[in-house]
Amino acid sequence: MPKTATRLSHFNESVIRGMTRLANRHNAINLSQGFPDFDPPEELLAALERAARGPFHQYAVTWGAPKFREALARKITHFSGLAVDPDQHLVVTCGSTEAMMVAMMTACNPGDKVIVFSPFYENYAADAILSGAEPIYVSLRAPDFHYDPDELACAFAQKPKAIIVCNPSNPTGKVFTRAELLEILALAEKYDAFVITDEPYEHIVYEPYEHVYCAALPGAFDRVITCNSLSKTYSITGWRLGYVYAAPRVIAQARKVHDFLTVGAAAPLQEAAIAGLELPDSYYGGLKTLYTRKRDIFLEYLRKTGLPFTQPQGAYYVMMDISSLGFATDTAAAEWLVRDIGIAGVPGSSFFREPEHRFIRFHFAKKEETLRAGGECLLKLAKKV
Repeated sequence: MPKTATRLSHFNESVIRGMTRLANRHNAINLSQGFPDFDPPEELLAALERAARGPFHQYAVTWGAPKFREALARKITHFSGLAVDPDQHLVVTCGSTEAMMVAMMTACNPGDKVIVFSPFYENYAADAILSGAEPIYVSLRAPDFHYDPDELACAFAQKPKAIIVCNPSNPTGKVFTRAELLEILALAEKYDAFVITDEPYEHIVYEPYEHVYCAALPGAFDRVITCNSLSKTYSITGWRLGYVYAAPRVIAQARKVHDFLTVGAAAPLQEAAIAGLELPDSYYGGLKTLYTRKRDIFLEYLRKTGLPFTQPQGAYYVMMDISSLGFATDTAAAEWLVRDIGIAGVPGSSFFREPEHRFIRFHFAKKEETLRAGGECLLKLAKKV
């Protein structure tokens, strides 16, 4: 029989989705895969009902329905200050997962190098390999997940074609500062590299931190490729609506990649999602308040366990240190948590290039009653510390 492609031997199936399947099998509370268990805003649900009865059941324009792109451009401009042209700067994708793949395949040739911060969202290494690129890993050091400027400079000295920056970060909850982004941009300019940013948690940032739009920094727009989605901001992870925005010369090529990857995102969902993009500023303030409360509820339970954890600056993830529980690996600990404790997280090793087995990642994008039930499960760990 013919063999499958050798590049597939360099990565495995998603550990995150695997933990969801394990949670379902054991009827555990699933705090592994980062999706909410509550509905999106009522405005979106009403718009979805209208779109289902409208003339939106055939292909939209490949790179995004015009009205959706117009609403998206207005929203990006409002929050970032960038003058985004819906016809020149945008391509709509099937979620930010496709957006990242489009960005990678647009930026990189086979054999190019790409800097990836470790720990990283598990797709990034796979995206690099599928694009034929070679990852260069730069460590983010716990507990605040800072990088070493000298290590980053050495990585850039290898002349990569791009660097990937997840901001706010999944899995660490780190929010990159303006100074850090300017340092990254300066190195990217020195070595003529793209900066690919992944920003789906842009509106989930906790005081006193703030989200800085990398593309809006001085002189950045021509080399920054921004990937984003509506999934986390509007609690519609199943709608699979993402986008890439960048300079026209980049988007012209990205549209070609997108066209032959997926043709286009779902037309009726693009129509319905306009209602979300047109929500007032008060919605985003409420979102921040909502997630701050969820974070505080969940972290209070973690404190009672006596186990160390990282304080998220943004996004909705927290890394709990389980090294004192005595397991040989974090995978063994994660499976035990599902089977015996009734709660599912993700083994931290799936996010690290380094041999790191201290952490389990949990997310708190759940109803308060779900978080409290999960917290009660975790309190069982206090007896083992």
